[in-house]
Amino acid sequence: MHAKKILGIDPGLINTGWGVISINGNSVSHIDHGLIKVRTDIDLAERLLLISQNLTEILSKHNPDECSIEKTFVNNNALSSLKLGHARGAILLTIAKYKIRCFEYAPNQIKKSVVGRGHADKTQIAHMVSILLSKKIEGVSDVSDALAIAITHAYQNHNRIVEATQ
Repeated sequence: MHAKKILGIDPGLINTGWGVISINGNSVSHIDHGLIKVRTDIDLAERLLLISQNLTEILSKHNPDECSIEKTFVNNNALSSLKLGHARGAILLTIAKYKIRCFEYAPNQIKKSVVGRGHADKTQIAHMVSILLSKKIEGVSDVSDALAIAITHAYQNHNRIVEATQ
């Protein structure tokens, strides 16, 4: 069984967190992570282009086998949800250009997978990500959330492989 690289993405119009992990059997390890930060004083189309260009660099550098992204959380502010949808669209289109499969996970599913509870807070997620990857993840929660999304996909994918072999 060869190691599989997974890119996790926490989409945002200002901050898009990303993290790359490797899964080999039962072993999950950290490869890289970062933040795509976009200025708020430029128009929407240019912001989306910058997200796509930065993601293109990440995809080219790490060449992941699969990607995972957080599903849209529709909140009370329809405009915020719509803007987040634009960022997700730019991200999904960029990933599709590389012909990489992308899997989507709901926020509560990610929290339950990583922390064990569907209503965990950002601090608990960051703490568990650091433990699971044996690496202290510093900085904004978007990065630890992206790694949590990748870990969730690794666990989901591993479970499908185990079920198929039984």
